[in-house]
Amino acid sequence: MRRFTRKLMAAASAAALFTLCAPASAGEAPAAISAEALEPGQYVWTPERETEGEIEIVVSVPMQLAYVYRGGTLIGVSTVSTGRPGYDTPTGSFNILQKRREHYSNLYDNAPMPFMQRLTWDGIALHGGAIPGHPDSHGCIRFPQAFARRLFAATEVGGSVHVIDAAPEAPEMALALARSGGGYFGMGGPDPELEGVD
Repeated sequence: MRRFTRKLMAAASAAALFTLCAPASAGEAPAAISAEALEPGQYVWTPERETEGEIEIVVSVPMQLAYVYRGGTLIGVSTVSTGRPGYDTPTGSFNILQKRREHYSNLYDNAPMPFMQRLTWDGIALHGGAIPGHPDSHGCIRFPQAFARRLFAATEVGGSVHVIDAAPEAPEMALALARSGGGYFGMGGPDPELEGVD
């Protein structure tokens, strides 16, 4: 019981710990800023919080935020720009199919897509680009350039990316929400009324 209680306390304080250890430099959020208060183009990157395990990325379309986990521990949060109306970013779980440090779109006027990580063969990818504070891409998920470079260095082909049409209440809940397919409701788990419903 004590071990379980310690895990709950650690999860509850994850966001607070996360915001205290981010350095302030070009594009990065100041050390004291919370993940929820990031301005367009800002991010927090603290890979030292966990150095082992697989990288998983969760993108919240409504929040225009991405959460990066290594071994289940939150190591990064970034503002993003997803697809504008008519070019919606698809939701679901994807694997990184291909990575290219320098890439140009063959669909949209040879537009640069630096640090490209392909999610679908029909053109959806993670890459560096402009972050205006709202959905503005042709369906791709844009990151601030410096964050895209850091993320590119940390991921591997085959890595998991979850794109969700939900707004997690806290950064540490995003991964559980994505893994449950949207049936995660905080520490209480799936809504009992939904269990067994087709």
